[in-house]
Amino acid sequence: MRKRDVVDHALERRAVLAGLYAGRTSAYDVCDASPYLQSAAKRLGTMTTRTCPVCRKLPLAEVHWVYGAAIGDADGTARTLSGVTRMAAERPDFAVYQVEVCLGCGWNHLVSTWRAGTPGTEPARRTRRREA
Repeated sequence: MRKRDVVDHALERRAVLAGLYAGRTSAYDVCDASPYLQSAAKRLGTMTTRTCPVCRKLPLAEVHWVYGAAIGDADGTARTLSGVTRMAAERPDFAVYQVEVCLGCGWNHLVSTWRAGTPGTEPARRTRRREA
């Protein structure tokens, strides 16, 4: 899979953690993963070797979210990395958001974003109607 327009959010992550460690931000403010995000990380995420920077107990999970009009009903859904790779071979253009999540304390942060897809392929059709 070819990644285009990659944006790494490590500096923002470092600033959030610096604020937490300095006491300017509480753990309550940064450990706010929704139940839907935690469920997606548990079912579709990949466990990393990195330990949670907040609770320092559990490894972080990484989950990928895909967005774009060209992917039809898959817009706004969580995917495994292999699912993103398959989708990139079949769809023309979409955005991928890689998020790290702690399944214990609820820490979550955007790791990186990029564009994927194969130009020249047909966009997916939506199967349900969207209301305006």
